[in-house]
Amino acid sequence: MAGMIVPKFWAEGRLRERRETGQVTVRRWGWSDESQEQAQAHADLRAKEALQRILEGAPIDRREPKVPYNGADGIPIREEILSLHGDSVVTRNAYGAHCLNTPDVLFADVDLGDPQTPCSGLLGPAIAAGVTGLWLGGSHRVMVAIAAFLGTLALVSFGWKLYRRSARALAGGAEKQARDRIQRFVRSHPGCLLRLYRTPAGFRVLAQHRLFDPASEEAKELFEALACDPIYVRMCVKQHCFRARVSPKPWRIGIEQHLKPRPGVWPVHPARKAKRAEWVAKYEEASLGYASCRYLDTLGDGRETAEVAPVRELHDTLSRATSSLPIA
Repeated sequence: MAGMIVPKFWAEGRLRERRETGQVTVRRWGWSDESQEQAQAHADLRAKEALQRILEGAPIDRREPKVPYNGADGIPIREEILSLHGDSVVTRNAYGAHCLNTPDVLFADVDLGDPQTPCSGLLGPAIAAGVTGLWLGGSHRVMVAIAAFLGTLALVSFGWKLYRRSARALAGGAEKQARDRIQRFVRSHPGCLLRLYRTPAGFRVLAQHRLFDPASEEAKELFEALACDPIYVRMCVKQHCFRARVSPKPWRIGIEQHLKPRPGVWPVHPARKAKRAEWVAKYEEASLGYASCRYLDTLGDGRETAEVAPVRELHDTLSRATSSLPIA
């Protein structure tokens, strides 16, 4: 399995090159598990390689923005490490919550929200309405076309959502459908053992019967069978790990202010760490009265793999999954 990457040290390298057409400045991040010096050397090397490519005419960004976990592309998880537990790492994400990252113990969240309306289903009627508006709109045909396009888009979107909600209600609701998908997977996979939790948005599943490679076909099959969030699935592959939030979301426990400084991505400039620490202290105190999920059931006839047990125990302790606290 590819190693999970949550580096301890970060640095930014910057290079400038004066050309006849002006100055070219390139910035790149570097990282290391060994030292700040190695992180800086890595950053400088990446900046040098990027500058060379730009001077050769490659259309690449001159600066890598600070983006949260689900926006990263080719960059390791840029989060503060809170604790290490064997191969598992607990980090603070961009909005301040604790996340458990593990290279081979599979977590999967199954949300119960309304499915997204397919774009292709919306655009056809909307474009047709827009074209009709151009044809019949007279002297104001552009405005009529825009109004027809947007109005039809909204109407079709509303109709689609209404249809999906009605279909779900007839089938027993989103919660029943999600549980049915989980049960079907368990029945079709003898020897499987899934631990089921309730989250504020749906369910969380922990696979106990084996270890998984995030990029494997087996993990993909489970994700698809449970209809997991495609963004989460993609990030599991890119970051070589599975992930579970194990502390409450701030806005669900009365913390209205965002993690300071924005955007909350690690590393933080030393001059701003005091402001961050102030926010963290308030969050940690408020979070004591909440769990991030609640244990519901264990499904399947399999046995828990020895390597999974400590991760499951860690998850349940950090998330307070077996407590009676409200989930947030």
